[in-house]
Amino acid sequence: MATYKQLIAEKEALEAKLAEMRASEVAGVIAQIQGLMAEYELTADDIAPKRRRGRPAAGANGKAAAKPKTSLPAKYRDPKTGATWTGRGRAPAWLGKNRARFLIAEA
Repeated sequence: MATYKQLIAEKEALEAKLAEMRASEVAGVIAQIQGLMAEYELTADDIAPKRRRGRPAAGANGKAAAKPKTSLPAKYRDPKTGATWTGRGRAPAWLGKNRARFLIAEA
């Protein structure tokens, strides 16, 4: 019966052989694909699938690319934790009912 170390060594040898065989087969497949592309005068754009679903990519259809969103400045600050809130969305629990005491003074 084989020992654990022997089995690990066999596994590593098989994995190395697998990697070697895959590399040689991939090289052959790539050469075959390149030959067919040259024979039929194909480009990568001819082979790549076209985008058909969902929203078009930014800049498509003559529209300008969307501007990146910028974060808003904070309007409220919790003095205990330093947490801030911009005033948009659901109000945090620490804000309570009296928002004026957490208001950040404008500089």
